[in-house]
Amino acid sequence: MSERPVGIDELLERVREGLDRVAPREAYEAAADGALLVDIRYAALRERDGLIPGALVVERNELEWRLDPLGSHRAPEATSHDLRVVVICNEGYASSLAAASLQQLGLHRATDLTGGFQAWRAQGLPVTEASPSVTGA
Repeated sequence: MSERPVGIDELLERVREGLDRVAPREAYEAAADGALLVDIRYAALRERDGLIPGALVVERNELEWRLDPLGSHRAPEATSHDLRVVVICNEGYASSLAAASLQQLGLHRATDLTGGFQAWRAQGLPVTEASPSVTGA
């Protein structure tokens, strides 16, 4: 007998129960303490709204391959399963699902930014203009 189907709202609620989500200021401070901020927004949003300085830009469809410390396609920043990772999307929805996926890979400290990039910007935290070379990453 299989489980009953769940809608996205229920799935998101379940996933978030396993995350220690962070507010924008907490994410900023975590980055200063060595956490890796990972921006999964698509290029058009990065071009329109800018970038968080120091954040690693990884398209959502490449996230697990780039952050798996054991993977052959990993980013140099993906050094350990103990790495604290804060995933950032535009408004804090897709990032929750992405952080849960990273936890399934063993990145047990992965979480996401409540409210996403828009909350970061609304708090007046640093944002830089995207350059064409960065948005092609």
